[in-house]
Amino acid sequence: MNNSREIVITGMGVVSAIGIGGEAFWSSLRDSRGGVRRLELFNGSDLPTPIGADVRDFDPKQFVRPRKSLKVMSRDIQLAFAAADMAARQAAIAGTVDPERLGVVFGADMIACDLSEIHPAFAKCMVDGRFDFSRWGETAMSEMFPLWMLKYLPNMPACHVGIAQDARGPNNSLTMGDASSLAAVAEAYRVLERGQADAMIVGGVGCRLEPAIWAYHRAYELSSRVDEPAAALRPFDADRDGMVLGEGAGVVVLEERRHAESRGAPILARIASFAGCFEPRSAGNKPKGTAIGRSIAAALERAGLGAADIGHVNAHGLGTSVDDRIEARAIRDALGDVPVTALKGFFGNLGAGSGAIEIVATVLALLNGEVPPTLNYHKPDPECPINVICDEPMPIRRPTALVLSQSRIVQSMALLLAAP
Repeated sequence: MNNSREIVITGMGVVSAIGIGGEAFWSSLRDSRGGVRRLELFNGSDLPTPIGADVRDFDPKQFVRPRKSLKVMSRDIQLAFAAADMAARQAAIAGTVDPERLGVVFGADMIACDLSEIHPAFAKCMVDGRFDFSRWGETAMSEMFPLWMLKYLPNMPACHVGIAQDARGPNNSLTMGDASSLAAVAEAYRVLERGQADAMIVGGVGCRLEPAIWAYHRAYELSSRVDEPAAALRPFDADRDGMVLGEGAGVVVLEERRHAESRGAPILARIASFAGCFEPRSAGNKPKGTAIGRSIAAALERAGLGAADIGHVNAHGLGTSVDDRIEARAIRDALGDVPVTALKGFFGNLGAGSGAIEIVATVLALLNGEVPPTLNYHKPDPECPINVICDEPMPIRRPTALVLSQSRIVQSMALLLAAP
């Protein structure tokens, strides 16, 4: 970016199916330990698939304060809260950043409610097997928790994080599907660039394993390999047959380099540039990958870099037939034979949370000098002509990396990260 403000990452937090906290998360990536498995959160017999990437051994009481706040926190909020707490601690925000100049931007999905909470109310509205709307206001509402709605509004992760971290600056929430996290980083970057804040807590969260939203996900191309969960999600592989859903949250702290240095904060990586483009998608108009290609080109141009300057790509890599094909071709056309990794085989598709976790993974790769491999990539697909990193980690060749995300309505985002 051609500006006098260099924006850096000074803290990170992650809650995922392969680890809670950066150390556990990186260990799983480094050793190719995936988190896709048979689900235990609920009985999957009546659901589209019994497999997913759920977060286990997570105790929100270790992070949430005051604990009474848990009464108005959905699982999305709890995961986001925990990841933000880790990031803020690593960045040493407390007592070193002016609360009036500390902001929050979060990417979030439309949060699904716990069906057990609304079942009594719905049951009171059933007449002869049909839902009677006239009964809702008269009798059903008395069965609802008065603050029920506050658990499920998509701006609640940002609100709870802002309150807990005493962040009184700009606060925003973006609901842009899988592109939400990278868009949140772009929004926070602009806030810092304009001088409206000194530091921003930025992240994304998604819990796509709630029963209330699985009916919607029936429209998705889910993997049918339910008898071999660990091998189900195969980004860019010729035998890929669909995605696997998961849950998790990732958070980073952004601030201007001089501000970070003045307070002695650790500088983990630099935001070199970003870009976003849109490509219409409908039943009769399938995407061609032009949005991905334009996003990559714009990000490179803004950074003043060429294709040869990119060390590796952390691809969106859903594991679906069409999406992987168009993404691979766009990467090839824009960047040639650049090494590519796709990490959803480790932790599933988290929707709004995917990009944030992939940012954390990319920064950890730059810090540790090696790129995690793509899980379950065994058979190259001629329709995906890219250089996929597989089998074992690849040593970092250039200290730059491009993270890609794309929503189902083809909002594409590209984020260029560089070593500090």
